[in-house]
Amino acid sequence: MGLQNTLRALADPIRRKILNLLKSGRLSAGEIVEQFDVTGASISRHLSVLKEADLIRDTREGKYIYYELNASVLEEIMLWIKDLKGDNDHVEEV
Repeated sequence: MGLQNTLRALADPIRRKILNLLKSGRLSAGEIVEQFDVTGASISRHLSVLKEADLIRDTREGKYIYYELNASVLEEIMLWIKDLKGDNDHVEEV
């Protein structure tokens, strides 16, 4: 996992909204574009950044491309953040 790419991808609010949309299941590029007031080219770039960070996967079916979350990368990030935070259940008293 390229943590730098992942964090950069997560830093943008449009990309975070795309990830939230994909929580419910896979969507076509057109269905994703419909949710935003930006150009299709802009959404395409956001999708590329998310793919480069391995946060989403795409599948071509005929003339459509469908996108879905890559949950394994999200789980790795959550584990890293949890580890960084530390285990507060076992705080020693001084």
